Amino acid sequence: MNKIGIITSFSLALIFSSCGGGSKGDEKSGSELKGGAFAGGILRVNEVENIKSLMPISINEQNSYHIATQVYEGLVKYNHTDLSLKPCIAKSWDVNADQTEYVFHLRSNVVFHNDPCFPESKGRKVLASDVKYCLEMACTAGPNNNQFEVTLKDRIEGANECFEATKNGKTAELKGVTVINDTTLKIKLYGPDACFLSILAMPGCYIYPKEAVAKYGNDMRVKAVGTGPFYIENVKEGDVIIMKKNQNYWAVDENDNKLPYLDGIKWTFIKEKKTEILEFKRGNLDMMYRIPVEMFGEIFGKLEDAKNNKENEFQIINSVALNTFLLGFNIQANPVFAKKEVRLAFNYAIDRHKIADFTIQGEGESADYGAVPKYEVFEKAGYPYSKIKGYTFDPAKAKELMKQAGYADGKGFPEVTLEINSGGGDRNILVAEVIKSMLEENIKVKVNINTVPFPEHIENMQTAKTDFFRYGWIADYPDPESFMPLFISTSVPKTLQEKSYLNIFRYKNAKFDSLVKVSRKEADKVKRFDLLAQAEQVVLDDAPFMPIFYDENFRLEHNNVRNLPENAMNFMDMTTTYLIPPDKMPKKK
Repeated sequence: MNKIGIITSFSLALIFSSCGGGSKGDEKSGSELKGGAFAGGILRVNEVENIKSLMPISINEQNSYHIATQVYEGLVKYNHTDLSLKPCIAKSWDVNADQTEYVFHLRSNVVFHNDPCFPESKGRKVLASDVKYCLEMACTAGPNNNQFEVTLKDRIEGANECFEATKNGKTAELKGVTVINDTTLKIKLYGPDACFLSILAMPGCYIYPKEAVAKYGNDMRVKAVGTGPFYIENVKEGDVIIMKKNQNYWAVDENDNKLPYLDGIKWTFIKEKKTEILEFKRGNLDMMYRIPVEMFGEIFGKLEDAKNNKENEFQIINSVALNTFLLGFNIQANPVFAKKEVRLAFNYAIDRHKIADFTIQGEGESADYGAVPKYEVFEKAGYPYSKIKGYTFDPAKAKELMKQAGYADGKGFPEVTLEINSGGGDRNILVAEVIKSMLEENIKVKVNINTVPFPEHIENMQTAKTDFFRYGWIADYPDPESFMPLFISTSVPKTLQEKSYLNIFRYKNAKFDSLVKVSRKEADKVKRFDLLAQAEQVVLDDAPFMPIFYDENFRLEHNNVRNLPENAMNFMDMTTTYLIPPDKMPKKK
């Protein structure tokens, strides 16, 4: 029997109190701190899919991101309430007049986690040279680097040249980054870049020590050494990850309480959603992300009743999500999907409103626009959703397009396989089955469905082993631009045999590339958004993908959990999360 998998909360408390210890002056677990927070406790969280990698430049899926974010930090980070940027390893920065040079001033009290990669296993101070090293790593070509294209490509001066040189086995210095002294760093950009600071908050720009890379190499996918509020004590892949409080963490709260508040975090990997729900109801999990619509009524009753019931042992937290559920075509791998008329026909054959209202029962909004979700913050800032022409449900038009492509009434069209990933309940299967039915009914196309584990699904999409697939894109930063790298031509490799880490559709359009490139240099936000909307329309007109619905973040928390708000990117920072002890919980009236 797996001992780690059945550790009780009491046993965990003993482990956390006996390992690592507390520095002098630490508050006793369960004690109330200045300002009303509470010290101590183990937060218990579940992910329904195994991690793929915790190495910052390798992170490309959400569950690894959730976990790595507690361990690693960048120069800046997001406020988990409103996604505004705030200083992190960098305490401040200066920007020149034309927005092309940033000078970052680092904190002097940030140290890496204690780890055997250091002499005497004692973590050392973070230096400006560490930042340069990590940015150069993000610009180094290799099978484990998934982050270059969404972070530093076309941004920092010399980044592209550095990446190309390392593709040929050469070493290269990132010339746009200059170490001025141990706590000061200058970064020079190719040109003005409205999203540059947000890019620095992404996993590819997290800071880690070169000593860890030298010692662990590829094992850094689970051997995480950062500066964050927690460090990883134990990993049993697919079962449990145990995190402990970083006693040397640099931050304090506004009341001068030492952070983090929690003693640690226990991450489990229960795959079956129903089992996860039952564990939450039994009190063995403190929070749970996304309750499948097909299970909610069975377990909790009506959603509205649950929201309004003040006697619940849990709280329901939801928000609009910068997350688009889509189906994609690999337009190079299958000749039928190389025909634009076929891709358009598939789009017009789908009733998105029916899927949103009935299949997922309102847990999302029909994708009536494009890849960028309808988000009030973007709209108020000037993103012109009204100018974007998406797809309506039009079976007659779909049939005509199939006829134009040479497949009248589906005759001669080969069977296709829609690949989806497992995990998160039956929603992916339910949506796939409905889409299969709509395509078969409206354009007479035979569709098979193949379900594979998420890591395998990512690999298949990147290596062109699937040509029709389910995908979900969550914004890397809160800006419409974050959805554009999915379609950039320069991300597409020369052959199908090479991995396409980002543009899994293998779509190319020079006009789209040009509009995105020009938008990067546009200082006026409204004009920049207009350029991005034009670029999005170009992609919609070519239809390398099928936007299905815009997701909603939906989470349950027990009532003793505090300071873990939901946000549009499902960014979770547990630095200031705390648990109210049972004897301090408010009495029900």
